[in-house]
Amino acid sequence: MPADRAEILWTPSDERRAASTLARYLGWLSGRMTEPIDDYPSLWDWSVRPGSGFWASLAEFLDIAADGDWSTERDPAASAFSGAGWFPDVRLNYAEQALRGADADGPALIQVSEGRPTVTVSWSELRGQVGAFTARLREWGVEPGDRVAGYLPSVTEAVVALLGSAAVGAVWTCCAPDYGTDAVLDRLTQVRPRVLVAADGYRFGGRDNDRVGQIRQLAQRLPGLERIVVVPRIHDTVDHDLPVPVTAWDEILAQPVEPAFARLPFDHPLWILYSSGTSGPPKGIVHSQGGIVLEHAKWLALHADVRAGDRFFWFSSTAWVVWNAAVAALMVDATVVLYDGSPNRPNPDRLWEIAAETRATQFGTGAGYLTASRQAGLFPGRDHDLGALRSILYSGSVLPVDGWRWVYEAVEADIWLDAPSGGTDVGTSYVGGNPLAPVHAGEMQCRLLGARVESWDEQGRHATDRVGELVVTAPMPSMPVRFWNDPDGHRFREAYFDVYPGVWRHGDWITITSRGTAVVHGRSDSTLNRHGVRLGSADIYAAVDRIPEVADSLVIGAELDGGGYWMPLFVALVDGIELDDELRARIAEEIRRCASARHVPDEILLAPGIPRTLTGKRLEVPVKRLLQGVPRDHAVNAGVVDRPEVLAWFSEVGARHRKATTCAS
Repeated sequence: MPADRAEILWTPSDERRAASTLARYLGWLSGRMTEPIDDYPSLWDWSVRPGSGFWASLAEFLDIAADGDWSTERDPAASAFSGAGWFPDVRLNYAEQALRGADADGPALIQVSEGRPTVTVSWSELRGQVGAFTARLREWGVEPGDRVAGYLPSVTEAVVALLGSAAVGAVWTCCAPDYGTDAVLDRLTQVRPRVLVAADGYRFGGRDNDRVGQIRQLAQRLPGLERIVVVPRIHDTVDHDLPVPVTAWDEILAQPVEPAFARLPFDHPLWILYSSGTSGPPKGIVHSQGGIVLEHAKWLALHADVRAGDRFFWFSSTAWVVWNAAVAALMVDATVVLYDGSPNRPNPDRLWEIAAETRATQFGTGAGYLTASRQAGLFPGRDHDLGALRSILYSGSVLPVDGWRWVYEAVEADIWLDAPSGGTDVGTSYVGGNPLAPVHAGEMQCRLLGARVESWDEQGRHATDRVGELVVTAPMPSMPVRFWNDPDGHRFREAYFDVYPGVWRHGDWITITSRGTAVVHGRSDSTLNRHGVRLGSADIYAAVDRIPEVADSLVIGAELDGGGYWMPLFVALVDGIELDDELRARIAEEIRRCASARHVPDEILLAPGIPRTLTGKRLEVPVKRLLQGVPRDHAVNAGVVDRPEVLAWFSEVGARHRKATTCAS
């Protein structure tokens, strides 16, 4: 839909605008500026100017606890596009900022777990637990820069371990327990943690998943590991005969301790996150304490409008950067709601149920869950008391416009649908919510403050209302300090600057509209390029999602030897449905109607399943390589795939097609 005619789904009331933290910041700032800054466009323009003072103003407005002087924004010797060298005269601590909740007896965490009673942890209890873990790390000799790792689901213990590590200045890193042993080792072997905090299992979909065997293998194979802390989730004992010393989590927390925070240089490493690792060794992405404090506080307070006393619930795995961002809601004195369990068991509206039970004010999820809710015919606003809910957030993939409309039809007409989009690379979003602006169907409301995002063509020219590469043309403090084990920065430069030298390329297609909104079209490295015309896979998925018989889909554009190009669409169907000629024709016609004739695939094939990463992203690039004949071990790391058993099927399909094409020629 053209930018000037996009459907407006919701407009905030004057009262809601005035109550937002962004409005307060705008008013606070306007009284201090010599130039007029009286609306969001002028605020954004100012915020992305190097040296404007934007980031230092955030620190003052949000009352960031720190020592030192904010007047020097960057060390001139630091590399241009990184998190290194920011605010060289400032020292702070992420955990200190997170634990400043004023109401000691109020809830800091609400833990919901499948098969267990809900547990509420007060601010004073959380401080005591973090202090106890911090004291034990120091007792074990853990120092700033040492690594502490987690093998944990989304539970209170993961939050405590993250904050306790940050308080000491140790570098936190975490893998979700549904990762297989090899996938965990691919990540943790790089960083050599001294301490591993591991859950002995987790419950999902009504079934207990024992992880003692995996923990034993990690203990045997992780170099430099000195101690394991076992978090009991499914066993009554921590005596598992492991080859390194074991400490029980409950033993550490037996006596609460007031935490002692080490104030550290602004760019001191906070955590190591990882690239997906689906098609090569995962990259260890190092973010800084100060960069994440500023960026997450900015996103939560100004763009997501999370306020003191709110209850922030975003369903996520600890393997997804969104989990880290959700925990940061503590920094704005909000309660964090955690859920360890299946999103659709015992019923498909389980997450809506939790949002109602916990009185969540913000509910975040993946686009896939909203699509599944729509396809299941759910009416959450009718069936659950969502009266506390002010906004719904989604991320992870593109939500079709029908999904946006469904939110306003089936959840609540007066709800803010916020769609932040960014990545693990910067630990945050580039585009997303603006509590002062209306919501247009299918569009992110703005480019975030401090994020100079543009849409570039192959020649590096920016234009509005046109699809281009998402680039960032000014540094952000949450950009990686570095990659782990990349001493000369080669892998870092290769990851972001190989297409436009000196300019950060994220790897998504984006349109910046003439009114300042944004549309993300999917990954540019999995672009469909048919007869020289670039097509976005998101347009095809949006059309296919309208077919109720289709449960999931995957479209691939594969260049083949000899100059051929093959664009198949793989579909997984709802139980009991067969893929016959009538359904194929209906799918093709819907794609033609919603997108264009060019988007209609060469073939529509029934797949035994659509593989995704463990964080829910379609495996477009790895499957493309399988179809092209790349051996599976080189094309994809099966350890981070939710359904690795279907990968062989895609290899076989590719082999048959290549053989048929060769014979035909």
